Amino acid sequence: MRYYIIAGEASGDLHGSNLMKGLYAEDSQADIRFWGGPMMDGVYHGKQKGTGLVKDYREGAVMGLWEVLKNGNSLLRNVRRCKEDILSWKPDVVILIDYPGFNFRIAEFAHKAGFKVYYYIAPKVWASREGRIRKLKAYVDKLFIVFPFEKPYFQERGVPFVYAGNPLVDAVDQSPAMQEGRAAFLSRTGVPDKPWIALLAGSRGFEISHMMPILMDFADRWHGLHPDYHFVVAAAPERTLEDYSQYLGERDYVHVVFGETYGALRNAEAAVINSGTASLEAALIGTPQVVGYRLNPVSAAVMLKMIKVKYVSLANLIIDRPAFRELIQNELTAKALMEEMDRIVEDAAYRERMLKDYADVREQLGGAGASAAVARSMVESLTA
Repeated sequence: MRYYIIAGEASGDLHGSNLMKGLYAEDSQADIRFWGGPMMDGVYHGKQKGTGLVKDYREGAVMGLWEVLKNGNSLLRNVRRCKEDILSWKPDVVILIDYPGFNFRIAEFAHKAGFKVYYYIAPKVWASREGRIRKLKAYVDKLFIVFPFEKPYFQERGVPFVYAGNPLVDAVDQSPAMQEGRAAFLSRTGVPDKPWIALLAGSRGFEISHMMPILMDFADRWHGLHPDYHFVVAAAPERTLEDYSQYLGERDYVHVVFGETYGALRNAEAAVINSGTASLEAALIGTPQVVGYRLNPVSAAVMLKMIKVKYVSLANLIIDRPAFRELIQNELTAKALMEEMDRIVEDAAYRERMLKDYADVREQLGGAGASAAVARSMVESLTA
């Protein structure tokens, strides 16, 4: 079978890589062509078969109204290139992973061109832009969802789906970082043996530019009161040191590591996280956290009007209560981070309650094997 997979950001690259492992295991003749990143490319090169990477998502992932407007021409060029490539390669199925702004355009095109369309990691229509459900029904042959709260949502709206658990459980539990001791992490990264707070500013350039000044203000204040503490910026693997250096100054208590998110979180006392998949990863790892998020004011104004859910963090949505605090837009200040981090570090009962909520999150996500189960379902449906 010929599988054309499209992932447009870091989380999609992660889930796409695990899906590829499952497809290779289930289909000995699998030929996979994909838009993705280093994790998917690593799986492909490990197999040394198939067609491989078309375009690396790190060349231009954007999010938010203002950011999309600024990069509109580039996005349209990529859409055209993707359509032409699909027509030329003629896959048995087009598999779309999240990234709805791009992937809905491809879903419509591929469906009308006569290709099967599978959508893996359902677009978050339950959070905003519910009108996209019409497109799911019209252009998607199979929808694969990964959150338990999505099951009643899509059932009530008459959208057929496959649910096999959440692939992030496997991604976290099988990560080498979860088997590695603290001493090995320190030796490999050069981070000093101090208590630290992990700082995750996001993977996109605009997220870093909005988050890093606040995170450095917080780091200065916290270090001033707690001089033993250091900070580890878990930088996205697709970024470079130049993306962060302008914000670091001469702070010798702030360290930047690349591609080490799980290790940085696992060995941290706590974390400040720019929402997204990383927040759910921290919950599965067991790192107490506070989530902070800022967008361009124009994008934020539109987003806040559109969002229909009580929480922006997946872990809080999964258990339908605040396992940890979310500081959004103007709520996100160094002062607010100080207050919340003090509570996390000093209040044992508060910290313990958060960890118990994490256990509920993990239980609701189900056990291991989600990626393999999804791949098996895809292959079976294509060969039936």
